[in-house]
This record gives sequence, structure tokens and C-alpha cells, in this order.
Amino acid sequence: MAQRPGARSVEDHAADVARLLAPMLTRPSETVRLGDALGRVLSYDVASPVDLPLFRNSQMDGFAVDAASVSSVPATLPIVATVPAGPAEPAPHVPATAVRIMTGAVLPDGADAVVPVEDTEVSDGKVTVLRSRGAGDFVRERGSDVRTGMQLLPAGTLLEPRHLGVLAAVGLASVGVRTRPRVAVITTGAELVDAGVTPQPGQIFDSNGAALSASLRANGAEVSVVDRSSDEPDAFRACLRRAVARAELVITSGGVSMGDYEVVKDVLTELGARFGPVSMQPGGPQGLALVDEVPVLTFPGNPVSTMVSFEVFVRPLLRRAVGLPGIPHEDAVLDHAVTSVAGKRQFLRGRRTGSGVEVVSGPGSHLVAALAWADVLIDVPADAVSLAAGDRVKVWPL
Repeated sequence: MAQRPGARSVEDHAADVARLLAPMLTRPSETVRLGDALGRVLSYDVASPVDLPLFRNSQMDGFAVDAASVSSVPATLPIVATVPAGPAEPAPHVPATAVRIMTGAVLPDGADAVVPVEDTEVSDGKVTVLRSRGAGDFVRERGSDVRTGMQLLPAGTLLEPRHLGVLAAVGLASVGVRTRPRVAVITTGAELVDAGVTPQPGQIFDSNGAALSASLRANGAEVSVVDRSSDEPDAFRACLRRAVARAELVITSGGVSMGDYEVVKDVLTELGARFGPVSMQPGGPQGLALVDEVPVLTFPGNPVSTMVSFEVFVRPLLRRAVGLPGIPHEDAVLDHAVTSVAGKRQFLRGRRTGSGVEVVSGPGSHLVAALAWADVLIDVPADAVSLAAGDRVKVWPL
């Protein structure tokens, strides 16, 4: 079955969104402090500027010796010095003596083994070694872990705590990462109020601002503006001016349907925007605009429609822009039969089960609780009016 007359396919609209956002996908680099680099993506290969360890040091608390002096045990040696961990330049080692040494402390030149404390007995300023040790035992040689110039991390690495630990270990205080797209969010509707206030009759809480902002940050963007407009054109124009001045992309929710008071549609049409239905449910009413060279994507205002629109049209591009790994669609088996609307591609909220996937709510775009319960979108093709239990479907991980 073909898509509905006058409606565009999801694929066609997604292609137009990709073309509009193409300049945003090529990201320059910026240098950030290591403490701010968690979750960012490296823009170039990182090589070590130093050897690790930086110097020969002890792997254990014990005694630095020359291995030849403890080749036959028990061997009793005088303790001639103590070397703690920290700044130190110990005197060269004298054969047939022992130096008390702590883990990580500089090994005296000439000492080539460390005898752990548990293999010794100490009395009257002397140590008796009870187990022989060979050259190199419990000695960390300079550069035995990392050599100067060794590549530590390749460009494109998503920086996690373990990566930051390595970079700090080689003395790097900052690192080059891809810049994050600056995105503005504008929600619209005279009925919207902030969470935490008492709504008056006819008012609802604004969930789209919070959900879109969180989705953008979770996928690598910097949210530069979160604003809300009434249904008055001048109010929306003011929000739009603030947004385009501080963002590379503006996303709006609401005000794009076929009724009255569609403020986004009314204002942006004057600026050359393109609006029209897309053959999908939820999320059918969509629009595109370019305002002062800044792309504007307009989503419908029902919460599920807004979030499905983000998942389908923005999330893949945003992750590509910042270098995050793509989230591939998966094959799954339906646990239960589903029905669909002829000519519309359905994105049903679903949940993985032990055997496949199940639908967790009806198709209504106002049913927000299922967003929390779902972990996938079940993609039902536009030419399917029903699918049976056991049929295979594509799912989009959330």
C-alpha cells in the first residue's frame, strides 16, 4: 500500500533533514581540560609524551638488593638506607647490602631485585632473606608499560573514565575533542507550565523541554537555549531570535498542525519554511526551515510525537556529528499480533522480552508513561496493516 496522498515518506523527510544539517556534521576540534573530557570524542590520535614508569621503581614493599647477594639463602645483609615513595635520589647500591624500599620508590642504581617483606626477617639492623630472587624480580623498569611516542588512544575514541586515567598518568592536562553542536529547544503552547507549579484548568506540564534537552545532551549536543513561547506570533519570533543567535540547530515542538493558533507554522511560513505531513505515526506533522543560516526542525507537540521525531530524524545525525557510535537497528520477533494504520509507518513503543518484543501501549501520541516503560521503537512498515505473533520486525533501541 502506498503512503497517503500528499504525505512524504519517512525516508524522504529524513534525507531532507540530513541535507539541511550537513554543515553541522563536520565538527572542528577544541581543547578541553581532562576533567571536562568525560563523554567527549577524541579528534586526533594521542601519543604518550613520556615513558611509563617514569623511572625504575619497586613493585613491592621490601628490600632492594643485588640478586647475586641472595642467590643462596638464607642470606643476611645489613640494611644501609630506607627509600620511601616520593621525591628521592638514593645513593648507588653497594653489593651485599640491602635498602629498605616502599612500593613505587626509586630503585637505587645497581640494585636489580626487590625482596618482598614477607620473604624476610629483620633483626638488629640486618635483614635475612629467606627466598632467593633473580635479577628483575619486583622491579618496574622505566618504559616497561608505555614508551614515549606510543599511541595510547586513536581519534574517535569516546572518552570514558579508564581513558582519562591513562591520559592523566602520562601527564596530559588537556586533550583535543570534537566540538559539540549547540542546539536550542523551543516548546510552544499557551497551555504549558513548568513542572512544580499548580496548573490552572486547561494547563499542562511542559515535558517536551525536559525530554528534548536530555535527549540532546545524552547524544553529545550542548543545549544552548531552552525556551518556551505562547501562541502569540511576536512571542515566538522573540524566542526564535534568541535561539538562532546562540545555536547551530533549533528544534521546536508544537504549533505545526492544521488547526488555529499554529504559531510555529504561521511565523516560519513567512520565512520560507516547508511544512507537510510525513507518512508516520506518531510524528506526522513536520517542518523544515533555515533562519539566518541556522536550520530549524519543527516537531509536533504531543510528547510521544516529539520524542519519536527526535529518534527518527535527529539522533542518528547528532551522534554522527560528535563521533559517537551509531545505534544499529535490530531484528526481533513479535510476541503478540499488532495492527497498524494503512499507509502510515508506525513507530510503536515496545519492550524486549525473553523471546522477542512486545508493545507496551496503544499508538496514541499522548500516552507518555509508555516512553518510560519502552526500550525500543517497533518499526511497522507503511504497507502493513497487521502483523502476527512470530513475525519479524525492525526495532530501534532507545
